[in-house]
Amino acid sequence: IFLIIENIFCIFPLRKKSFAGEIVLITGSANGIGRQVALKLAPLGVTLVLWDVDDEGNNETSRLAQQNGANRVFVYHCDCSKREDVYEQADKVRKEVGDVTILINNAGILIGKKFCELTDEDFEKTLRINFFSQVWTCKAFLPAMVACNRGHLVSTASGAGLLGLYMGSDYCASKSAIIGMMEAINSELYHEGKRGIKTTIICPYFISTRLSKGFKSAKPCLFPVYDPEYAASRIVDAIKKEKFYLIMPPAVYLFGFKILIPRKAVLLFESYIKFPESMEEAFGRK
Repeated sequence: IFLIIENIFCIFPLRKKSFAGEIVLITGSANGIGRQVALKLAPLGVTLVLWDVDDEGNNETSRLAQQNGANRVFVYHCDCSKREDVYEQADKVRKEVGDVTILINNAGILIGKKFCELTDEDFEKTLRINFFSQVWTCKAFLPAMVACNRGHLVSTASGAGLLGLYMGSDYCASKSAIIGMMEAINSELYHEGKRGIKTTIICPYFISTRLSKGFKSAKPCLFPVYDPEYAASRIVDAIKKEKFYLIMPPAVYLFGFKILIPRKAVLLFESYIKFPESMEEAFGRK
């Protein structure tokens, strides 16, 4: 109901956030959505801080961002799956750049195995990169936002975090955890009077990045696989409008009603859109 009301109000023109002067940190910025978000923000007067383990890709993002109009771009090698690395690089950013005012948590992986095929290491790796990395970055940068009651936390979750999907037990668990954590943080900030700090949760279907290379939707009219550039434009627009949730495409809203929909109906719907077959084909398994 909240999402429906929010989107009804978004039909009318809203005051949009100005990005000028903001220090924006993006994790997973070397390619895909992270790179495209950086390029969309580059001409808007922000200072970009780019975190990734792929130094070559990250340097290329920096070069492209500067071509797009970014005046200040800082590149850091950071393995977000390692807590010590996150905190060490966060200290460097504070000393060399300043306090981050917009944190965009984007780093993530998708292994694409059935539950019994996943090793313990697989599960731990997915949770470290997809979920715990966001715990650690929020721990690192939120206190400064709280101190001045100003900032924005943006978390890339997934439609898979709203509903458990075939061959995605580790991925769905990590994304569901993100949604729960961000909703709890939002509640704490609201009730503590820190309403100058905004939160945005991104819940897309599949996007054609390295994360889901080869995945093709059997029903693109309902569940299109978006291009990263289009997805990035929607994300930047959601940040401008300070939306709490960005769910795309609209059919993903159905996942939010999982308590009201019988599980068997959900499974039949998955069969109708041939989701299991699409996952098998994308990840080369039978």
